[in-house]
Amino acid sequence: MDRRIQKTRESIFRAFSTLLSQKGYSKITVQEIIDEANIGRSTFYSHFETKDDLLKALCSDIFDHVFYEDLISECTHDFSSANNGLESKITHILYHLKDSKRDMKGILTCESGELFLSVIKTYLEKLFTGIITNDSLDGIPKEYVVNHMAGSFVETVKWWMQNDMAQLPEELTRYFLSVISPNISLK
Repeated sequence: MDRRIQKTRESIFRAFSTLLSQKGYSKITVQEIIDEANIGRSTFYSHFETKDDLLKALCSDIFDHVFYEDLISECTHDFSSANNGLESKITHILYHLKDSKRDMKGILTCESGELFLSVIKTYLEKLFTGIITNDSLDGIPKEYVVNHMAGSFVETVKWWMQNDMAQLPEELTRYFLSVISPNISLK
């Protein structure tokens, strides 16, 4: 991506995050984002069609690289040498949520929370579909198990946020895997 385009997107993300920390998603207008980012209206709309598209892009920006094959070292965590298994991926996601705590509080405490959580759930369904083996499902449809696991993780995140992220990501990953995987074989 061109550096100017990247800088503009980052400016919009920062402005959006700042506004989310000050008020609820539904109270934020595109004009306020434009003003905070110090850009023109046409510039905003050349990057995002709607405020919802901006929210989806912010989610993608936070999570896309978690699902890449090659992970990199980051400021607060390093999964570049991890085995890339489910435990590492779940923990990595939780670190990103914790690193984005200010944004997450603003997003999850209003109507945008459902949109955000549905985006996470879509990522998780892809992840879980790839790691669940059919031989342990005892006649239960794989789609049901995937939906259950993704929904359970979303509820885990909501619980964690309500408790001010008191647990370390590794600890919450252990909780989650202990509850969802005793009867399910994972690759």
